[in-house]
Amino acid sequence: MAGDIVIRSVGKDERAAWDSLWNGYLAFYNATLAPGASDVAWQRFHDPDEPMFLLGAYADGKLIGIVQYLFHRSSWTPGNYCYLQDLYVSEDARGLGAGRALIEAVYERAKQAGASRVHWLTQASNTQARILYDKVAEFSGFIQYRHLF
Repeated sequence: MAGDIVIRSVGKDERAAWDSLWNGYLAFYNATLAPGASDVAWQRFHDPDEPMFLLGAYADGKLIGIVQYLFHRSSWTPGNYCYLQDLYVSEDARGLGAGRALIEAVYERAKQAGASRVHWLTQASNTQARILYDKVAEFSGFIQYRHLF
């Protein structure tokens, strides 16, 4: 795969390409979603009244990576935070710079929106991604706890 990486919104007509990457991401994390969850997410990404967004990385016109992010309030700052919720690059496109380009695109959009930070989570064992994350962000040292319903 050659050529420059182009970052842009993923269009409504690109659901099949998104599904392929989204399913790869879910498989990577051994995640199972509630029925209809992906459909709801897809609708939210394309609803101008939602604070959820989807960008794609394209090489030679092919969608090779996705980043999904949202804005949320914080009790620590007047401005919103930006949560980079999901980032995935297809296995055959890793090493081309798509992951970094997607993160930097979220940084730019967060700045434009007046957010005071971009933050995200990853598994401690995701060593390959953490090599990039250590270059583009600061490890906060926090550990996530959660209770599922």
